[in-house]
Formats: sequence, structure tokens, C-alpha cells
Amino acid sequence: MEHLGIDESVLIGRGAINTAREIEGQPVLWKKTWQKIANESGDISSFLGETLPQVQRIILTGAGTSAFIGLSLKGKFQKAFGKITEVIPTTDLVSNPEDFLIRDVPTLMVSFARSGNSPESVAAVMLADQHVSKCHHLFITCDPSGKLARHATRLKNHLILMPGEANDKSLAMTGSYSSMLLTGILIAEIDLIRENEQIVNTLSEISRRFITSKLEIIRKIAEADFDRAVFLGSGPLYGVATESHLKLQELTDGKVICKHESFLGFRHGPKAVTNNKALIIYLLSNNSYVRKYEIDLIQSMAKGQQALMEAGVSETRFNELPLDHFLYFSEDEVKLTDEYFCMASILPAQLIGFFKSWDLGLSPDAPSTSGAISRVVEGVKIYDI
Repeated sequence: MEHLGIDESVLIGRGAINTAREIEGQPVLWKKTWQKIANESGDISSFLGETLPQVQRIILTGAGTSAFIGLSLKGKFQKAFGKITEVIPTTDLVSNPEDFLIRDVPTLMVSFARSGNSPESVAAVMLADQHVSKCHHLFITCDPSGKLARHATRLKNHLILMPGEANDKSLAMTGSYSSMLLTGILIAEIDLIRENEQIVNTLSEISRRFITSKLEIIRKIAEADFDRAVFLGSGPLYGVATESHLKLQELTDGKVICKHESFLGFRHGPKAVTNNKALIIYLLSNNSYVRKYEIDLIQSMAKGQQALMEAGVSETRFNELPLDHFLYFSEDEVKLTDEYFCMASILPAQLIGFFKSWDLGLSPDAPSTSGAISRVVEGVKIYDI
């Protein structure tokens, strides 16, 4: 059997089997995630119906990749629930709780975590209960035995567990990230859960075809001689750009240094990183208004230092853009919202990261040769305040 075009026995020998399976398995995982949320939609609706009228603020939190989920969901939650929604990583909340937590503002904290065992996961929840008079909690996690899933809060909380396959075994979060992100979108549209089954099925199918049909071009990109990469995205796709930058950087053990930025923000200084060793990836919006700004930026890249390679990621191909590669998902326009397209648009970075790690002689399941990073963060001491 093969995964990502490589024989299973070879993947096992190189310490890459888990990452390959987990990247490749996401389209099926998303369908299972939809089914689980659909099955639990009554309980979720009841929790939201009871909680949202009581709160004035929503905080989306997590550490690392789990925090980046909130960057793609912030606008969706704010529009869906009519509450000010902020993305505040647990890594900021724990060190500076008084800068972010407001005692007299009733809050719903939504915590994302793969294992829930990172030191900051439970600490952030405890600090919120300590510093906010009325704080409700929604836990979205992949490990039923993790500390976050088992934590008791001052007020009633609600726990949503991902399907078992989402609890990635490899160091890099792939299926855990995309399934929790999809869960957030489905929660924001919980009253439309049945109608949205077809959207998830379409997303799953175009992503499955992408993985099988684009491996050759992905490998070609990964084999290019770049040592830095920049991912650009707007709105919800800015969150994907942030996660993409981390994914490629950690899978290559820092041998490829990465950045992320918005399309408009890139002109304001960050563009200076562009050189003949740089890979630039543009995550293109399906929103025609947003896309005007993105196309302007891409066309402006002809001025100044040229990148080694530029690639676009979009639902469909735009023939007018001067790019070296176009990683598109469908010949026919599906017109997914940018929130749903987020799940598909993370695949290029995951795949480039996997094959770049492979070409560098690393083990994608555990690419950190020095042990500097691990599947669950270690060594963080939590202090009393």
C-alpha cells in the first residue's frame, strides 16, 4: 500500500508513516467530523442557546497551531453570534492574564487543543475562571484522556471531542488542526448542520482529488533550492498562512525559515525577505473584493528582488496571474466560502513540508533532530499569580 505515492514499508523505515497517513486521511476525517457534530448538534445548540445570551465577549484560544485556528474563525464567530470575538493564545493569557481578562465582562472562552496536555491549556482556563466573574467554556480537543478534556471549570462547560483519527500521532498537527477548524465553522452554523453536509462532502472530494493529482507538482516545488518561504493570506486565509508557515518550518527542523503575512501587510516591510532563495505561496480568496487586493500584490512582485519561485493556491485557476505554479482544486468553480476553503488550502503547505522534510533526510514524524520541539510542549512551569 502507498501513502502520498510512497510505499508503506519505505515510509515506516524513514519515520514518515504517521504524517503521510494523517495528511492523506483528512478528506475522510472531515466527513467523520461533520457526522460527529451533526450527532451532537442538539447538545451544542442547547449550550450555545443558554450561554451566548449571558456573554458579551468570545475568546478563541490555544497554543501554537491550536491558536491559529482562531485566526480563521474570528470573523465567522463574530458575524454568527454578534459578540466581540478575539483571538488570544494561551501562551499570552498565561504570562499576562490581567492584560486580556476583564472581570466584569461575561465571557465565553473557546479552547482548542490536540492533546490538551500542553502546560498552558488548563492554566489559561484556570486563570480565566480566576479573573473573570462569569466565564463559560467550550473545549474542542482530540484527546479524551487529556487534561483539558477532564478539567472541571467553575461554571458549566461543554466538551466536543474530535473523531479518534484526529489525534495525530506525528509531531506536526495536520488532521487535528483541520478537523478542529471545521468544527468551529460547523458550530458557527449549527442551525444549518444538515444543509452543510453537501459542502463538507464537496470539500472532501476536491481535496482528495488534489492530493492524488498534485503530488508531482508538489514534489517539484519541494525539491526547489529554497531556504526561506513566505505564505500570504487574507481574512480567514491569514490564519492558514500562519499555520502554513509553522508547518513547513517545523517539518524541516528550521532549515527552511518561514514567514506569514497578509497581502496588504506584505508591502509594509516584510517584502524585504524576498530573494532568489525564497518560495512565495499566495493563498487566494474566493471573495472577489478581497481578491482584487491580492492580484494587485502578485502583479507588483515583478518589481524589486525576484523570488526563486511563486505559487498560487486557489479553488480554481486564474490564467492571468504570472506564477510559476498554480495549485488549484477544481476545474469547475465550486465557490466555497473562504472559511470552508481554509481546510483545503492548508494541504499544499502540509505536503510541501512533508516532501521537503523527506528530501532533507529528516523523519517527518519526528523531524526535530535536537529535540528542541516535541509533540506536546514540555518544560513550561506554571506560576501562581
